[in-house]
Parts: sequence; C-alpha cells; structure tokens
Amino acid sequence: MNELTAVVLGATGLTGNLVLEELLKDENFVTVRVLTRRKINRSHPKLQQEIVNFNDMDDYTQKFGEGDVIFSCVGTTQKKVKGNKTLYEDIDFGIPVNAAKIGISKNYKKFLVVSAIGANENASNFYLKLKGKTEKALKEIPFVSLSIFQPSLINGKRNENRTGEAIAQTVMDLLSFLLLGPLEKYRSIGANNIARAMVNESKQKKTGVNYYRYNEMMDLARLSL
Repeated sequence: MNELTAVVLGATGLTGNLVLEELLKDENFVTVRVLTRRKINRSHPKLQQEIVNFNDMDDYTQKFGEGDVIFSCVGTTQKKVKGNKTLYEDIDFGIPVNAAKIGISKNYKKFLVVSAIGANENASNFYLKLKGKTEKALKEIPFVSLSIFQPSLINGKRNENRTGEAIAQTVMDLLSFLLLGPLEKYRSIGANNIARAMVNESKQKKTGVNYYRYNEMMDLARLSL
C-alpha cells in the first residue's frame, strides 16, 4: 500500500467534495489536505484543513505543505463573480496555476485538474478560452504526470441553484443516446464518476500529459484499485 499525501483545491464545490470523500476512503492516501477560503463541515483522522488567502503567495505556499498529488477542482461562474472577468480568471486560472508552481517547487509528482470539453486558448468563448489558457500554463510545468479531465455538463446535487445548467442537464440526458462515436465526449457525466476517475488515475503509473473525456473517465471510474 502506498502512503500518499494529497492536496485538494475546490473541496467546497460539487466535484471537489466528492474527490475529498473518495480520498478519505482510500487506503493509499494517509493525509488529505484541503485548501479553502472557509472551513468545511467535515472531520476525519486523515483530513487536514487549511484556510488560505489565495491572493497571498506566501500564505498559499506555507499552507500548501509537502505531499505527492494535487487535485484541482476549482471553478466559479459568471453569477458568483457578478460578471467580473478579472476575478473569474483569478479563480479559474490563478488558483490552479499557482498551485502547480508551488507544488513543483515542493516536489509533488502528479497534478490532476478538472477542465472542460472544448477548452482552447484561441476560443471566442470566454470560459473555454480561460480553460484552454489554464491547460497551456499547466503543461509548461514539469510534473511527472499531468492529468486533464474534460467533462461536458457535470451532473450532481449542488448547494447553489443553477437554473440554466439544470435545464441543460435535462436536455442533454434526453439526447444522450444520440451522442455516439466522436460525439460521446459531449455526454453529461456525474460528478461522482469524475471524482472516482480522478482518484483512480492518481494511482496509475502514467507519465506526461494525459487527457480524459467522457469515455476515458467512465472507464477509470469503473476500475477497482
């Protein structure tokens, strides 16, 4: 059994919280450190909580600590940032990219990140362009393994109400049987499956940059490791 230490970013969100739960159940991980702006209502012998000012690199670096694997599930919405694109970029780009820079300086070996299908730094869509920009920056940091997860719509029960997303999920679920072959990557996927896929992937021995879309994530989620 490995004795790994993981850092989780975005543990207050849907996917990040499920990644946290998977890690706490996994015997390969002996320490799970979550970096958040506010304390989460969860206790466990393996869990370490650090309240971080992500805009303060000294604080961010100090609270990061030593470890092996970084899970980045950070993501915001236009509604949360009230249309402030600079703040949006500070969160979706700044937090994971700074985490990667800190992590590599502390000899972390693996970085796993939730991005989005269609991410492209040259996209006209702000969200997809930002995700593409983030992916590009992460690929320039020399981890032994960088795993990029590119879901389409993410299903699951959220703490906040996202009416438009809920409608889109319903439509996608109804049309999913039409998304075959190269279109399968656009199928919606449960956050629980993304979480299981990420934790299972973190225990693989792959190196370099690897992408995971719908089919690859579902295959990983089904593994028993």
